[in-house]
Order: sequence, then structure tokens, then C-alpha cells
Amino acid sequence: MTGKYFAFILFFFISHFQSQEYYSELRNKYWEFEENDVRALPYINLYIKSAKREKNNSELFQAYSDAIMYSRDKKLHYADSALVVAKLSGNHNLLGNAYMGKGSVYYFTFRKFKPALNEYLLAYKYLEHSEDHYLKYRSLYYIAVVKSYLGYNEEAADIFKKCISYFKINTKGNLHQNVIFNNRKGYFNSLHQLIVCEQAMGNYNHAIALTTEGFKEIPKGKEFDQELSYFYKNQGINAFHHKKFSEAILHLEKSIAGLKKVKDFSWVSTIYYYLGLSYKNKGNINKAVEHYKKVDSIFVKHHFIFPQTRNNYEELISYYRQQADPQQELYYTKQLLKVDSVISNDFKYLTTRIHKEFDTKALLQTQANLENSNNKNKKLLILLAVSIVLLLVLLFYWFRRKNYIQKKYDLILEELNLTSVEDISLPIKISNDEKTIEKTSKLDSSTITILKHKFKEFEKNKRFLEKGITAGRLAAEFETNATYFSQFVSEFKDSNFNTYINNLRIIYAVDQIYNHKEWRKYSVEDIASACGFSSRQSFSNVFYEQKGIRPAEFLKKRNEELMAERKQIEKPI
Repeated sequence: MTGKYFAFILFFFISHFQSQEYYSELRNKYWEFEENDVRALPYINLYIKSAKREKNNSELFQAYSDAIMYSRDKKLHYADSALVVAKLSGNHNLLGNAYMGKGSVYYFTFRKFKPALNEYLLAYKYLEHSEDHYLKYRSLYYIAVVKSYLGYNEEAADIFKKCISYFKINTKGNLHQNVIFNNRKGYFNSLHQLIVCEQAMGNYNHAIALTTEGFKEIPKGKEFDQELSYFYKNQGINAFHHKKFSEAILHLEKSIAGLKKVKDFSWVSTIYYYLGLSYKNKGNINKAVEHYKKVDSIFVKHHFIFPQTRNNYEELISYYRQQADPQQELYYTKQLLKVDSVISNDFKYLTTRIHKEFDTKALLQTQANLENSNNKNKKLLILLAVSIVLLLVLLFYWFRRKNYIQKKYDLILEELNLTSVEDISLPIKISNDEKTIEKTSKLDSSTITILKHKFKEFEKNKRFLEKGITAGRLAAEFETNATYFSQFVSEFKDSNFNTYINNLRIIYAVDQIYNHKEWRKYSVEDIASACGFSSRQSFSNVFYEQKGIRPAEFLKKRNEELMAERKQIEKPI
């Protein structure tokens, strides 16, 4: 019976491995194809059929997601299919990803902001508290794009900066190449959108610096042609606002081909507008009008225009008025009315929804109260009262937080005195009678002895600092099975594997920060990386869970303590 069971298990794993290998081989056949390249679809159709046959929802979702990327006319169809699979799975990450994918089809393919925002907000609902930070930051990116479109550039810029910080730090390290690729895409697109915000706010010198950073960081290769085109576009607009019109034309022309290739008609329209303005300033009015008309052609076809290019129609109306051509003047006047109608309708809907479902409700209420008040003095009194209350609340919170941090810091120091980094192998919860555990353990004594030794060596060599260490990998190294391994950790470390590893890492981090000067010069990101964490955020969260304060607060407190000691020493007797 045991032999049959083993054979079944072996067959299952072999079948699973072969299945995964088959999917990987299929993806490799089209992975390097450019977006919208339909040559990928025959392979994707095989992918879909195989996943359906095996009832493998995770692979089926991936297949539909790939189909969205490579199809031309059925993107929305595949997005709906991916959403159906996600709903069947009940997985919040998949649901968030599916809604985001559908929103992106509306936004990038059709430039329909209303349905796009609906999908993005649904995505954020599922991903707001997700541990999959990549998906969460992608959803934040798209919401920031809508904010930028609406003119909330400062708010959008703050979000894009957070996205840049997350994506950039995850473009390096011991990560899968697909993960690095996706994070690079996220980084460059967030950087592009931040530049757009800075330009909209008139911060052209900062925009130039960011554009230079983009050119410096972007890899060579056709897979980043679109992002490279964005930076050429940004460079052209920067040059225009510095009155370098010939240079602007040169860069803007470079950007067109890459964006036409991916059918990004909205930014192509913006490029035509700035080309028109540049030619006008160079005195070539015919070339200017030629490009202004191209903007209108895109609007006629797609019924979309960025608000910042609205002036395109003012330019055409003015030109044909000077030419005494009332027919053309009337046509572009009507077009301008249509443009205003589209922008107005979008703004009313988008502004309402993004404030209602994303922004702080308390802030909205305060804003509404202030707007509804007709008495100026009353407004000032309300603002003053609110400000005083807020100040008092903040002061109270600051003092309470300061005392809280001090208490937690003192507790950490007490723990530090009990735990040496050289003898870091203390379990999460120290048992008074380890012999009792051994007697009641389901593991045999020889297994316990072997695993005790191996864990001791593991801890002594500080291998818990290795990134990506897993229970499965370590169990294999210890030449034991996953069940025995987990049982030992549970009984002798009184925790699960992740908690055990994180505890050792935090003990190590605390010791290094407290005792070593060079560690106090590191950023939290650097400390997180040195201690084996995948990101600053995950390190900060685990540190907070275990110690009650953030690592940045502990670092600050230690530096303040040393500063006070130095001042005391230097004080005259």
C-alpha cells in the first residue's frame, strides 16, 4: 500500500513538473515578440486549451493575460475571460490583477477614462492590503495616471514617486528575469508620468534632470522602444519650453515612430501639437498648421484628447480667421466645442469617482463644509478652530508617540542584553525544559539530534541572512523531509519557518545597528537588504510586528542616544 501511495505521489510530481515545463516552453516561443504581435496567438491558444484541460486556473489566467498583450482586436474579450477565471478562483490578487488588466485595455487601447477608472478602483479595492506589492503599486500607478489627467499633478507626482521607489529597488537582485523586466517597465513608465507632472507644474529643470535619468537607466533593446520614445517626447517638450525649437522638433520627431508602433495615439497627438507650436515659433506657419490638423484627425478617429492640447483648436481658429476662411474657422470652432464637451464630461465623472472612492473621506467633508459656507469670517473661524484642534491632537500624539518609542526602545535594549548575535540561536520562545519537548515530540531522538546540530550550524553561519531562503530548500539541504522539518521548527523553535527566519534577522539587525557605527550610516533599504529581506517595506513591517516600532525609529533613537552621550562627555566639569 505504501509503495502504491509513493508511486502515486511520484507520478503527481512528475506530471506537475512536466506540465509546468510545457507551459514555460510555450511562453518562451513568443515571449520576445513585441506587443500586439499576433504571431504569438497560436502558441497562446495552445496554452489556453492545455490549462482548460488540466483545470489549472492560475495558468489559464496567465494565458488570457498574455492574450491581452499580443492580440489586436480581442483585448477586451480576453480581459473578460481573465476576469471570469479570477472570480472562479476567489483569489484577491488575481481579481485585482484582472480588473487592472481590463482597465488598462480601456485606457491604453481605447483611451476611455471612465470605464478604465471604474476597473482601476475595483482593482485597488482588492489590492490595497495585498502582500503582492508589485500588483498594489501597479494599481496605484494607474490611479495616479487618472489624477494627472485631471490636473491633480502634485497628488499624482507623490504617488508616482512612491511607485518609482518601489519598482526601481526591485529591478536588481536575485529575482526572476520576468520579475525584473516587469519592474523595469513599471519604473520607466512611472518616471515618464512623473516627468509629465513636473512639466505640467512648470518644473522644467527638474523634468530635464528626470529625463536625463531615464535615458541613462533605460536598457538597450526593442522591448523598451516605447519607453525610450516617451523620453524623447519629454526631451522635446523640455526643449520647447526652453525656446530651443529646432532641438524640440528633432527630439519630438524621434519619438513618433515608437509610439505609432504601439498605437499610443494620445501621446502621438500631443507630439503633433508641440511640433506645430515649434514650427510656428520658427516662422513656418504652414508646417505648424499641418501638424495641428493631425491632432484633429486623431480626435475625429478616437474621440479623445489631452486637456493640455486643447489650445490646438485655438491655433487653427486663429489661423483661418487671419486667412479669411470662415468655412474652416467654423469647422474648427465646432470641433473645439466637441473637445470641450468630451473633456467636461470626463472631468465631472472622473473627479467625482476618484474623490469618492480613493481620496480621504474626512478631507472631502472638510472641503465640502468650507465650500458650502458663505460667511468668510465663519470660514476663518472654522479653519482656525480645526487647526488648533489638529495642532493639539498632533502635539498629544507626538508626546505619546515619543514616550511609546522610548519604552519600546528600552525593551529592545533589555532583549539585546539577553541575546548575543554570536549566540543568536535562541528560539522564539525559550522553553524551561527542552527534555520535556523531546519526550512529547513526535520525532524520534536521532532525527531531533541531527536537526538540532544542523540548525545550530545554520544559525552559527548566519545563513538566515540569505535572500530567498525557503523551508523546502533548507529541508532538502538538511536531508530531511518537509514534514519533519516543519515539526522540528514548530516544537523546538515554537513558530513557523518564516517567523523563525524573520526573528533571527531582526535580532541580527538590532545588534548591528546598536553596536556598529557603520551600520548606522546605512539607509533602511540597505539594512533590509543586508539582513535578507526582499524590500524595505517587508523589513519595516516585520521589525514593527516584533519590536513595536519601525527600524527607522530605532535607528534614530540610537543616534540620539549616542549624541547625548557625546555631549555629556564634552560638557565642562
